[in-house]
Amino acid sequence: MSQTRNAAIAGIHEYPLRVAPGVSAMQIKAASLKAALDDAGLKWSDVDGLYDAGDGEGGGGLGLAAYLGLKPRVIDTTQVGGSSYEFHAAHALRDIAAGRVKVAVTTYGSTAASQRFAIGTGGGRGGASWSTNMEAPYGSTLISNYAMVKQRHMHQYGTTNEQLAEISVATRKHAMRNPEAVKAMTDLQFVKVDNISVADVLESRMVASPLRLLECCMVSDGGGACVFVAPEIARDIKKKPVWILGSGEATKYRENGGDITVSAAAQSAPAAFGQAGVRPDEIDIAMVYDSFTITVAVCLEDLGFCKKGEAGQFVGDGHLAFDRPGLTLNTDGGGLSSNHPGMRGLFLLLEATRQMRGESTSQVAGAKLAVAHGNGGLLGGTHTGGTVILAAD
Repeated sequence: MSQTRNAAIAGIHEYPLRVAPGVSAMQIKAASLKAALDDAGLKWSDVDGLYDAGDGEGGGGLGLAAYLGLKPRVIDTTQVGGSSYEFHAAHALRDIAAGRVKVAVTTYGSTAASQRFAIGTGGGRGGASWSTNMEAPYGSTLISNYAMVKQRHMHQYGTTNEQLAEISVATRKHAMRNPEAVKAMTDLQFVKVDNISVADVLESRMVASPLRLLECCMVSDGGGACVFVAPEIARDIKKKPVWILGSGEATKYRENGGDITVSAAAQSAPAAFGQAGVRPDEIDIAMVYDSFTITVAVCLEDLGFCKKGEAGQFVGDGHLAFDRPGLTLNTDGGGLSSNHPGMRGLFLLLEATRQMRGESTSQVAGAKLAVAHGNGGLLGGTHTGGTVILAAD
């Protein structure tokens, strides 16, 4: 491949526990970063770029730098929800290419499960700001918003529950091959820690019509870290680098006459693929934010893997599993069956990197190109899309 390779992922770490009582988010971030630096064969003193989404107690760029004892040349505190870490990868690519940094890091830590934080169930309070006063008084929650997107997609394009259930089936198949995901489901007391069928999905309890339980992400603890480096650093790291070929960033929100089945990926994906010099049909691995099945379906369309309205047909034949021909989805088990501590974008980069290294528990033979796409905010409402194209060395 002739694509320009200006920055690489050199080290990664995923915190192994999804239920970690007695551990703080900042401790998860620090431990993960140390392990990611070790994975790359780098030291604390090598870090000159710090990217942070404000997670962790007293965190943020300034707080995290002090907590870790770092004095970075660049601090980036971009916080755009679950896609923040794709934005960080994009900014690391930009800053490294410009010569501003040579070793940049991003970290994430959350104890949402231990704190019993009911992600996605908020809403119904009075409107006290310009962004809530027309919706919050009527009781809409995060989950009901995604349900509305699914309902609209089904109405507009004839998408079926059976088709979208295949997303849950494929990711659970991958999760059952991932020991950390199996432990997560066990620790979180899933009713069935095993492979699931389309019927299992359709028979699970209704959460917000037409979204059922097995179409919704778990709430877990967790975190991790990722190390981005310049090409001259990549030559001497412990493992083969995974190159960042291109990136795209976008924002979308409700507008009069707008289509809630179109996500910000429709804007971020062309930018990322254009910079990378590759096409969607060349991608082997798609790590797509799966807060809900409908998130995946909409983003697959907008990333260019199928036409708008055809996601149901695209996923309906069950080909998303790692051992089937075609595009492979969320091989770590995804937010549906592996982890979702609140903002899942970092884990997309971590598993895409494992695939490019040949280290995944559901490894796709000969995988060379991956896309990591994060969705931050509220699909169908104000949200962001971050698309990153990665290549094996």
